[in-house]
Parts: sequence; C-alpha cells; structure tokens
Amino acid sequence: MSSIPTSEAGSAEEAHPKKPITIYVNTRPKEETERELTFDEVVALAQPLQSGPNIEITVAYRKAAGTKHKGDLTEGETVKIKNGTIFDVTATDKS
Repeated sequence: MSSIPTSEAGSAEEAHPKKPITIYVNTRPKEETERELTFDEVVALAQPLQSGPNIEITVAYRKAAGTKHKGDLTEGETVKIKNGTIFDVTATDKS
C-alpha cells in the first residue's frame, strides 16, 4: 500500500481553495477569496481614488458577515465579508 508523504500532498486548504465570492466596492463587483478584509484592502479595491495630503478616506459597509452587519471601517480594522457585501469608499478633501 503506497501513501503520499504529507509534504507532497499539501495542506487541505491547497487541495480545496476557497470559492470566490462577489462583493461590491463603489457599485463595482469584485471577486474575493478571503473572508475578512482590512481597511487598506478595501481601499485598494476602490482605486482609483482622489489622493493628496488633505484627502480623508472613509469606508462604509453593509450586508457583512458576522455579528456586525453594517458600519464604518476605520484604518487598522477588519470586516468579515460574505457574498453580496457592499462597500462605499469615499475620498474627501479636508481643506
């Protein structure tokens, strides 16, 4: 009886990659395999955005997974997502 060593078989995650889900960032559909996103990752998905020294980025979300289904995402925070989660990313000039 032959067996494949664990190192050659790979991890269970590699054998069964996560199925992509569709989220919406500023009304645009985006395919995502991760189930949790950071503020920076959501902002990157929203590009192109206005930039500059006086620009403040805000991120609002709704239809999220987990216990908090809607709210504002701030720098350093993460949000659990599911198919259909919606993000509104806005760049505002503070001047």
